[in-house]
Amino acid sequence: MLIEIVVGFILVVIVFVINRQGDIVVEDVPELTVTSPAFKNGGMIPEKYTGNGADFSPELKLSSLAKEAVSIAVIVDDVDHPLVGVYNHWLIWNVPVQEVIPAKIPQGEQVSELANAVQGVGYGKHRYRGPKPPFGSHRYKYHVFVLDTKLDLPASTKKKALLTAMEGHILQHGYLIGEYAAK
Repeated sequence: MLIEIVVGFILVVIVFVINRQGDIVVEDVPELTVTSPAFKNGGMIPEKYTGNGADFSPELKLSSLAKEAVSIAVIVDDVDHPLVGVYNHWLIWNVPVQEVIPAKIPQGEQVSELANAVQGVGYGKHRYRGPKPPFGSHRYKYHVFVLDTKLDLPASTKKKALLTAMEGHILQHGYLIGEYAAK
């Protein structure tokens, strides 16, 4: 009986290791500078932008947007998840080209305040879900993609399908990293 339990546990661990997701890697596109008045790159994310606070999305500022830009997409990931490696918290695409993505983006599949930008399924929801690690301190990566097109994807889209749809359309990519510790 003990051997069966140990073997079962080992198989579960192997499945987790095999299915661990890696960080997003974008090569051969110009860098986009992403900043936020909410926190500095590498700094601590204030509680109001987390699951322990109001859970507002932070304002993101973008510098030197490409003139050919048609839309923007944002993906937010916990890059320190202990079981899956990288855990997706938010997806939004077809954001109008603008130098400031406002804070407090409302929940829902479409965001009328952003010309009907679409929020996909991240963290099981159609909304920003801020940091709320179960324990320890985790880093959260706010990826911003400048695209040469709008994407025709349903709101049921998840991260992998969004990344696939963006292939060949990324004009610029940048990110901001923040950290948050469990409460």
